[in-house]
This record gives sequence, structure tokens and C-alpha cells, in this order.
Amino acid sequence: MSNTISGQSAQQARTARELRGHLAALETFTPLALAILAIASGIYTYLGVSGLLEQTGAMSLFAAVAYSIAVSVGIFVFWSYILRLLPSMTTMAGRIGLSVATLAGSLAIIAMSSWLNAAALAGSAAVEQHLAETVQDYQSALETANANALAAQGLAQDVARARDSFVALSEQEASGALSGVGGQGAVYRLLQQKAGELSALETQIEAQGPQISAAFLTGNEILSRMRALIVAGGAVEQRSIGFAEQSVRLAGVIADLRQLSVAPLVERAASDLAASTVLPELATTDDIRAAQNATITSVLEALDTRAQTLGAAAQEVQSLPPPLETTYTPISTADAVIRYAGNFAPSWAGAIAIDLLPAVLVLILTVVQAAIRQNEGQLDTEQTMTLADLEAARRALARLDTPPTSVAPAPKARDDSA
Repeated sequence: MSNTISGQSAQQARTARELRGHLAALETFTPLALAILAIASGIYTYLGVSGLLEQTGAMSLFAAVAYSIAVSVGIFVFWSYILRLLPSMTTMAGRIGLSVATLAGSLAIIAMSSWLNAAALAGSAAVEQHLAETVQDYQSALETANANALAAQGLAQDVARARDSFVALSEQEASGALSGVGGQGAVYRLLQQKAGELSALETQIEAQGPQISAAFLTGNEILSRMRALIVAGGAVEQRSIGFAEQSVRLAGVIADLRQLSVAPLVERAASDLAASTVLPELATTDDIRAAQNATITSVLEALDTRAQTLGAAAQEVQSLPPPLETTYTPISTADAVIRYAGNFAPSWAGAIAIDLLPAVLVLILTVVQAAIRQNEGQLDTEQTMTLADLEAARRALARLDTPPTSVAPAPKARDDSA
């Protein structure tokens, strides 16, 4: 039984010594690797800061360099502290305290460095994504404005039907089928008057058609130029300037399309159809005048019905959802990366990993140190001593066994004056 315990203890001692040897070998280049990670993060931080600074003078360059150096030094010092101290903690309170400090420091590093690193890695692509989203919004607004304008053009059919009905009634009146008095009397002239008003309205509606088509064609051409700017080469900042100019033109085209809608015009004409009626002079004969009065009353009722129908159709067109108010807002690379973070998850992962990769090393060291303490904690002191420890102990015992040598007093100086 004692042989088994002795063999197990020897195995634990060898494991502990082997782990310590590995740690000693790894510690020779760990600071160098940590410094390289910190410098790489500082470089990308410099690129991110440079994209945020609006000025391009020497002071801006100095500010970007100073910030990136501060970030590199902060990352190196912070992880050096954690790599040394956290794995060496033996109490739960110490581990929890340093773990909280590690979490707070990691959040600080993300706040001061990682998002700038992401801006340097994917800033241009994020700005292009913003431009593409804006183009989609403008295209949707253009199509909606064009669809509403075309829907208003469809009111021309309702106006044409109303006009045809009054023309047909005037023809019936000319033959005497309405008032019983043939010819072009008062009722005939009233019907022709309203048919002429509707014909003029129909002409106005048809005149808007080519203008709507031309405006929609111009809008699509501007959209094509905006898409070409998104995929073109060169700095995205310069392309954004041209994109902004085209967006202003497109906003004007969309506003023109909204104004070309004839729905408000048709609604006003419908309200005026009955209200602006000019009654013609009636016949002098009482019987004919009575027949004309009765017919005109029926015609006015028909006018009111037609006006309500046209007004309802125009209101239905005007109630269609209007195009969304779209305005292009220039955006920096850092803001674009934050706004469209979901589209650039790999860039964000790389930007954060380069700053927080030492946390994995901290975890590894913590596990290894715990394994060493567990193996050595079950051994006696003499079982954990190495050859170097024994040699140091032998020298210490030799010093203790050697009696201290007495120091002879210094001879007194002879007095030559005697």
C-alpha cells in the first residue's frame, strides 16, 4: 500500500514539475506576443481614429498617433497585470475580484479600441452599405410617388364617363327627349356647359401623363448613377460627395412627381361642378319654362351625384400612402460600422478578438496553475523539492554549521612622541 502511495506521489510531483517547466518556457516569449497584439491593435486604432478626425493637419496626425500609442500601452499593461496576478490567486475572493477587474478592463478596451478597429477593418464597406440602403429608400419613394401619380391619372376615365353622360343627355335634349322641347335651349346649353368643363379637366389630366413619365425616367437615371457611385473605385468619402449631389436631385424629382398628381385638381373640379353652374336663360313661354325648370332641377341633381362620385374617387387616390420622406445623411466609417454591425459580424469579431485574445491565455494559465497547486498540495515538502532546492538547502545548512570567525581587534597606533 505504501509503495502505491509513493508511486502516486512521485507521478504527481513529476506532473507538477513538468507543468512548471512548460510555463517557464512559455514565459520567454509571452510578453513579446502580447506586445505584438497590442501594437497591431494600436495600428488599427490609428486607422479608425484617422477616419473620425475631420482635419488633416499635423495636430490631427499627432492626436491619432498619441491615442493609438496610449491604447497599445494600456492593452499591454492591463493584460500583463492579469496574466501575472489572476492565475496566482488561491482564494475565491481574490479570483472573483480580479475576474471583475478583468471584465471591466475588457469592456474599457472594447470601448476605446475595438470599435475603432472594426471601423478600420470594415468602415468603407459599412459606408457603402449605408449608401445602398439609402438608394433602396429613394427607389421605394420614387416608385410610390410614380404609382400615386399614375393612380391619379386613372381618374381621367371617371371624368370621361361623366363627360360622355352629359354629352349623351345633351343629344337627347336636342331631340326633345328630356324636357319635351327639341333644339338647343336652356337645358341643352347647361348640359354642354358641364360637358365642356369635364372635357377641359380631362385634357389637363392627359397633359400630365408625359410629364410623369419623363420625371420617372429621370429618377431612374439618377438612381443608376447613385448605384454606380456605390460600386465605383476610389475613396468612399469622395464618392459620398457625388452621391449626396445626386440624392438632392432625386429628392427634387420625387417632389415633382407628388405635385404632378391630378387627384387634388379633380377633387376641386368635382366640388365646383355643381357649385359653379351658370343657369342659362329660360324660354319665355310659361309651359316651356316650367318644363325646362323641371329638367334643369334633374340635371343639377345628376351634377351633384357625379360630383360626389368624382370627389370620392379623388379622395381615394389622395388617401394612398405617400412616399416616405427620404434624406441622405452623410455618415462616418465608425458610425456606419456601429449602425450596420449585424452585417459585419466577422469584422467585429476580429476587432474584438485582437484585443481580448489574451483573456484565453489568462484562462489557460489559471487552469495550469490550479493543476500545479492540486498536484503539489497532496505532497509533502520533501517530495516537491527539486535538485536545485536540495543544493540550496545544503549550502544553507553548511553556513549554519560553520562557526562564525572572530575578528581580531585592530592594533593600536604607536605613540612615537614617547
